[in-house]
Amino acid sequence: MNANPPFPIEAQVRLAESVLVAWARKRRWFLILVVLPTVVAAVYYGLIASDIYISESRFVIKSPDQKRSQVSTLANLVQTTGLSGGQEQTNEVLTYVRSRDALRALEATGGVRQKFARPNVDFLSRFPLPFGDASFESLYKYYGKMVDARLDTEGGTAIIQVKAFTPRDAYEINHQLLLLSEALVNKLNDRVQSKGITEAQRQVELATQRARAARVQIAQYRNSAELIDPSKQATGVLEIANSLTAERAALKAQLDLMQRVAPRNPSIPALRNRINAISVQIDAQDSRVVGTGSGIASKLGGYENLLVEQEFATQSLNAANAALVQARAEAQRQQFYLERVVDPNIPDGPLLPRRFMTVLIVFGAALCFYFIAWMFTVGVLEHAPEERS
Repeated sequence: MNANPPFPIEAQVRLAESVLVAWARKRRWFLILVVLPTVVAAVYYGLIASDIYISESRFVIKSPDQKRSQVSTLANLVQTTGLSGGQEQTNEVLTYVRSRDALRALEATGGVRQKFARPNVDFLSRFPLPFGDASFESLYKYYGKMVDARLDTEGGTAIIQVKAFTPRDAYEINHQLLLLSEALVNKLNDRVQSKGITEAQRQVELATQRARAARVQIAQYRNSAELIDPSKQATGVLEIANSLTAERAALKAQLDLMQRVAPRNPSIPALRNRINAISVQIDAQDSRVVGTGSGIASKLGGYENLLVEQEFATQSLNAANAALVQARAEAQRQQFYLERVVDPNIPDGPLLPRRFMTVLIVFGAALCFYFIAWMFTVGVLEHAPEERS
């Protein structure tokens, strides 16, 4: 008979189970804090997580008057002809791409909500997220994770990256964002134009009204004063008076000579009558210019004031027209346009999630957390006897 019969199989199984349970119990925190998260991550990223495709586009904003560089590198080209003149506009466009307005436009035209909520996508990735709702604010938070708009300071280009669960969805969202960005740049150009040109046009209208009013006032003054041009008419009257004065002086000299040479000449009375008549005409012409309230001289001051107003209004109108031309030229010079450096691509393969790397990161983070907790526990246990003593 065998003195040491072997253990029954059931006893061996129970012994192995007890050993396994003892081993697991001894290392339960390692299994809970390290092994379990790593297994969960491996199962999710290996079997459940949906593929994510990324479409990328790049653009710069330029103005027509910017000098083009002769260098061949893209970085220098962008720095000399691109964002150096459109930096502010680029920042506005990138801010808009990340804004709620851009998301509303995508919802209205691109169906972005349906693209992010495809039923074949895993429940931890699609919209709405677990424990979340389908409100617009939740969609906006989700949109911020799926769309990245930033400035590449090294290359000098603006970058739009879109994540989606199909290559076509990523491309369409990116393409739509570029179209919205181009529309925004055009809107900014219209704002620049309206800001300068509208004010210049308003000044032209005011100057035109002033010049028109000055011409109307001159016409009304001419009708009321019954004078076309008081200054010219006064000059004409004075010329007539001067010619009559010269003629009278000549006749007086003739009369004086005749009285000395032939005092009994029968033409002397006629000559005197002629001199008297010319004197009457001279007085009448002088009275037309000065001497009465209805004289030309009394009306000349008001007419000259109106002429000064008309001349000043005309000069103001010319200056306003020149300012309008300059404002239009300045607005044309400040025009910006979006130039695509890289068009949106249709990705041919998923870039996310990085399955193995993510599992490795989870394992490393869990292991670090485990060692920190273990060191903390050991430290507490080492100081416990000292505290009791």
